[in-house]
Amino acid sequence: MKYLVMFAVGMLVGAACLALVLYFNPFVSSNNLSPLSVTDNEVVHLSYSAAARDSIVYTNDGESQITPHPAKVLQLWEPTIRQTSAFVTQLVDGRGETAGFGIKFSSASDRTNLIDGEILVDSVWHIYLPERGSLFIEQAENYWGYVRDIVVPAYRSPGDNWRGNWLGNITHGPGALGTAWVAGGSGQFASMDTEAVEALSAKAYSVADGPVGVTGEISIELHYGERLERQFSEAPPTPQDQ
Repeated sequence: MKYLVMFAVGMLVGAACLALVLYFNPFVSSNNLSPLSVTDNEVVHLSYSAAARDSIVYTNDGESQITPHPAKVLQLWEPTIRQTSAFVTQLVDGRGETAGFGIKFSSASDRTNLIDGEILVDSVWHIYLPERGSLFIEQAENYWGYVRDIVVPAYRSPGDNWRGNWLGNITHGPGALGTAWVAGGSGQFASMDTEAVEALSAKAYSVADGPVGVTGEISIELHYGERLERQFSEAPPTPQDQ
């Protein structure tokens, strides 16, 4: 019995030490600088509230921490999509005016690796900006810094909440520089191939409700020149050329 107790205590101590090493891993750095901050091209900045109650529609499996909104929205309880969430939100520009709407689907990734500081989510955006066109964004997101700096302190807090100021990029690829892939859909964005970065700015988080005061920002680099050049090179020859 004595050895069994010692074994159990050793297991608990080992698990606690491992958790501390993962939590304070000095080799995992925060990603606060956007790769698009040094570009010379035009960058579109679109913001949205990450709180489910501020969205037009938000849904998940119905059993997760965040409650679907509105209350009667259909839930994603089927086995193939139980780890998926979806929401529709209003997007605003830098002046705080409505710029368009976005639909986002997110699913937990099986490539998550805590040792490397990676809590990964695969997501896609469909963004529509009236009078400009539509865009599709594919990305992997890393929530390690968000969980470590916000979620864990909220659970450790006597009030089950976190308040402060936190800013970080969540985009983790698949671009070589940690950017998302963007494909133009229609309008002035048609046939455009470019990059984007998504960041979160947090001020309040609740264990009961999830993000309370959290704002997301999508930065999209525009490549008009490259798009026009590609269209010109692929255009059929004119009668004069023939």
